[in-house]
Amino acid sequence: MNVTKKDIIKNINKESLLTIADGTILLESFLLFIKEQAKSNKVKLSNFGTFSFKKTLKRIGRNPKTKDSYIIPQSRKLNFKPSNKIKEKIN
Repeated sequence: MNVTKKDIIKNINKESLLTIADGTILLESFLLFIKEQAKSNKVKLSNFGTFSFKKTLKRIGRNPKTKDSYIIPQSRKLNFKPSNKIKEKIN
């Protein structure tokens, strides 16, 4: 099941007294906060999980259609590790 930002905003609107516009601002500012803080430190939300940036190494990629090789540059990806309580609820 995929959950979009619109789904989250609608749920915020339904569960609270916030309007859709206010819910959008709340969600966007929360996501921006997580991204900015995770650049320098791990961001741990108790009973939910930890956000951090992870470096991916430079590697060789291939176009499956033409079989041409190219180098995929090093990059940083936002990583999420769920807490044990979240893992228990999922499994």
